[in-house]
Amino acid sequence: MSEEEKKIFTEEEMLSGEPEKSRQTPNNIDSSELVRLQEENVQLFARLQRLQADFDNYRKRVKAEKQEWTAQAVCEIVRELLPVIDNLERALEAGGSAESLLSGVDLVTKQFLSVLNKHGLSTIEACGVQFDPTCHHAIMQLECAEQENMVVEELQKGYRLNQRLLRPSMVKVAK
Repeated sequence: MSEEEKKIFTEEEMLSGEPEKSRQTPNNIDSSELVRLQEENVQLFARLQRLQADFDNYRKRVKAEKQEWTAQAVCEIVRELLPVIDNLERALEAGGSAESLLSGVDLVTKQFLSVLNKHGLSTIEACGVQFDPTCHHAIMQLECAEQENMVVEELQKGYRLNQRLLRPSMVKVAK
């Protein structure tokens, strides 16, 4: 048996902490030193297992906390949107003329946008500005008197949430 083979414990020894019965101790290491090293090996392995379990528990705890924070944030936004739903239901029940209904829907739209703006929602400027492919989605090009690559018409508003693009503006661009 070579020197390296004598110094290396087998995997079973590391897991059990006990040397194989058939293995002979090297001549230059006395049995008390070998026992001490085996005990140290067992202690280090147990410590490693505890650290792995602690890290696994930490990972699970962080994941659960993240899910809780997300749920709490959604609850807060929905709670702020409940008055908007209430006002829409009142508008449906009230009836009245088309003009008063239109006025009510306009007020509810402003209330709804106010809640969203409070949480970082902003609209993307489109009409009359230079076409920007990072925030505009061109679906048509028109020949007109406007300067080339200027946005002529906005077909659908684009939105950002805290500087992150949610949806680009759908636009018509001058040729």
